Amino acid sequence: MTEETLTEILPPVRHWPALDLNGVAFDPVLTELMREDPLTRIQLPNGEGWAWLVTRYEDVRMVVNDPRFSREAVMDRPVTRLAPHFIPARGAVGFLDPPDHTRLRRSVAAAFTVKGVERIRDRARRMLEELVDELIQDGPPADLTATVLTPFPIAVICELMGVPAADHRVMHTWTQLILSSAHGADISEKARDEMGAYFTELIGRRADGPGEDVASLLGAAVGRGEVTTEEAVGLAVLLQIGGEAVTNNSGQMFYILLTRPDLTARLRAEPEIRPQAVDELLRYIPHRNAVGLSRIATEDVGVRGVRIRAGDAIYVSYLAANRDPDVFPYPETIDFSRTPNPHVSFGFGPHYCPGGMLARLESQLLLDALLDRLPGLRLAVDAEKVPFRKGALIRGPESLPVTW
Repeated sequence: MTEETLTEILPPVRHWPALDLNGVAFDPVLTELMREDPLTRIQLPNGEGWAWLVTRYEDVRMVVNDPRFSREAVMDRPVTRLAPHFIPARGAVGFLDPPDHTRLRRSVAAAFTVKGVERIRDRARRMLEELVDELIQDGPPADLTATVLTPFPIAVICELMGVPAADHRVMHTWTQLILSSAHGADISEKARDEMGAYFTELIGRRADGPGEDVASLLGAAVGRGEVTTEEAVGLAVLLQIGGEAVTNNSGQMFYILLTRPDLTARLRAEPEIRPQAVDELLRYIPHRNAVGLSRIATEDVGVRGVRIRAGDAIYVSYLAANRDPDVFPYPETIDFSRTPNPHVSFGFGPHYCPGGMLARLESQLLLDALLDRLPGLRLAVDAEKVPFRKGALIRGPESLPVTW
């Protein structure tokens, strides 16, 4: 489309409130925005002004891959947002553009390759077996979130990061405070600073070691002058926090499976389809509220025939992209035989989540352990009585009461 044919007509700005949604209900405001137009304008509860919102699969992939849309430019802008406080650390990987972003990601890439993730598979399986042993020993009923779905991802990401077992609990506490929007900005910022101080010390201590964990890789990269200590610490904090996303994702997965016995029966009867089923569940679950981090157009760009002006803020919705009927026929249906399944639950482009492979491994191990060792696993309360997180940026059950 030529410059001359780009439209200058602005769609109306839609207010998108912070909703506390139960279960795996899809956000009704996002549903309306998807129906209205591929490109709409939104105003979120915090920050200032309005931002563009992209919801179609191809457009989402184009925007996040286009260097004319910058994450770094967001740093000093009070862009409309869901979170009541906005505390990006300068130099943090989430707010870098290539080539700095590429350089920083390269320093830890080895830990997140197939080989790097396989390195901890057996240890992860053993940690999970121990948690399930304790669950069975203590007997039903139990809270699956507290007994398995929280401690397991913490243990796995700490193992990958090189955080000793004695410090798992404090890592979890800091993560919860950083991710919650229910506390004030001061508490979130303090938790982030404390986690940062911890990793500064850990990375410094591992600088000369031959370890394959993330702290050792970052220590070595700092030693070689490839990244600064500040950059290394910012990346470590982001990876540590991201590791706990599995708690919420797997909580939603098991909520679906425990409320849809037909799906569970199929996974028990056909264990070979479980890896494929994990991908379909990842496509389907609404893993966050509203949208994540925005980008800023650094020059005029045409999207869907609309001129996005230099300086405009723009969001993409991966949740909406995963429900695009042009890419995923019958997107509201959970279809374990869906192929291909090019979902964007871990993002796309330069900021693709490095932990995607690790999250898949953990989800598959959880399915195997809980479905095979607890054949009678079911909810201990009615589905609508399962409490979901309130005031959180990431969605998931607060507790998952089960029996067997």
